[in-house]
Amino acid sequence: MNQQALDRIDRRIIDALQRDGRLANNELAAQVNLSPSPCLRRVRSLEEAGVIKRYVALVDPAKVGLNMLAYVSVKLEKKGQMPAEDFASAVDTWSEVTECYSMTGDMDYLLRVQVEDLDHFSRFIMGKLLEQPGVADVKSSFALQRVKETTVLPV
Repeated sequence: MNQQALDRIDRRIIDALQRDGRLANNELAAQVNLSPSPCLRRVRSLEEAGVIKRYVALVDPAKVGLNMLAYVSVKLEKKGQMPAEDFASAVDTWSEVTECYSMTGDMDYLLRVQVEDLDHFSRFIMGKLLEQPGVADVKSSFALQRVKETTVLPV
């Protein structure tokens, strides 16, 4: 299903489910002005097409003791064969990293790192990130205050 195949009702379904993934089909159908059966067919179609990837519970990091959020820029060595695949595989195993993006510009990767405190961050940097072969430079920035955080895409 490509972007053009999404009609107004599909977009309303996506918007409603992004705001509350636990909506019962009857509630969702009422919100988008459909009867339950066609609504459920559309939701299943969106799931099968990969538009809706999965349903999750969003957890408040502070409520589970993860009070520090850092953004870490990583530069890899460019000598010889770039260790990008090895780095990506390692990142996938680090629970502290909640997001990782390959970037343009001076740095190669941007990591979103959620940890308990500065000691936990230090253990992560020293014991995991800097131990990874090919890491040439690391720069960290700490979030002082959450101004906006959303998972809702503007469909």
